[in-house]
Amino acid sequence: MVQPSLSLKPALDAIGKAIDQRFDRLLAVPDDPRARLYEAMRHSVIGGGKRMRPLLVVAACDIFQVNREQALRVALAIECIHRYSLIHDDLPCMDNDDMRHGKPTVHKAFDEATAVLAGDCLHDLAFGILADPATHEDPAVRLELVTELAIHSGPAGMAGGQMMDMVAGDVAYDLAGITRLQQLKTGALIQWCLEAGAIMGRASEASRKSLRGYARDLGLAFQIADDLLDVEGESAKTGKAVQKDAAAGKATFVSLMGVERARTQANMLIDQAIAHLSAFGPEADLLRAIARFAVERDR
Repeated sequence: MVQPSLSLKPALDAIGKAIDQRFDRLLAVPDDPRARLYEAMRHSVIGGGKRMRPLLVVAACDIFQVNREQALRVALAIECIHRYSLIHDDLPCMDNDDMRHGKPTVHKAFDEATAVLAGDCLHDLAFGILADPATHEDPAVRLELVTELAIHSGPAGMAGGQMMDMVAGDVAYDLAGITRLQQLKTGALIQWCLEAGAIMGRASEASRKSLRGYARDLGLAFQIADDLLDVEGESAKTGKAVQKDAAAGKATFVSLMGVERARTQANMLIDQAIAHLSAFGPEADLLRAIARFAVERDR
């Protein structure tokens, strides 16, 4: 296993702990018939996963010296959206996966109906967190966060990419098509993470442009790394099934480019992502470390 760099591992550990603590408080199980729903939500969001999207939010906020507690609220919101999407993606009607983050998927640990509701509630929770004045004192900032997340997670973003992926077995996507699919399915939420930091920090347009370029290249590199793991990874390490894309007859970056070319492309994209941060100093070092880790990981 390739370990994350020394500068990144403490940050990954810290964000994981911070997010788990906040979910533990936010999703305290009530003593009433809703208990099973809360338990399903907790099963999904507490523990497991890389917490890469929350870390990206905090790293982007740190560039602009955003209050850490407020930054963590934004990080919590994106993790709600990410985990809701995974719950729904894993359902039999979509990807039909049994394992996620090394444990049974929500519909396996509970049941399909509870899984649907748990995903729905996490989606709702994300927007409730962002709309709360505790996230930012300026309602215009909160409105922009909500608006951008709705765009990046909806049909023009993540959900649209998932629809493209669902029909991938019946559509002969070329490299441009796969790139578009992944820019929506994976890249859109990554882009929002960087955009959110800029919104919270009231960043200049020049800074936003740099962060958008970083997010675009990071998102594609991250997905190529995922495709490589699907071909070369081990389910014991990734915590989910591998080689599913090939079995489903879906085109991927790896199937279209080959393993070595795909790996080269991912590394080139990471170099480009880091180059977009040239206007920033040491305050962007965490973003640089995240970019390198994106193609070094084994899960």
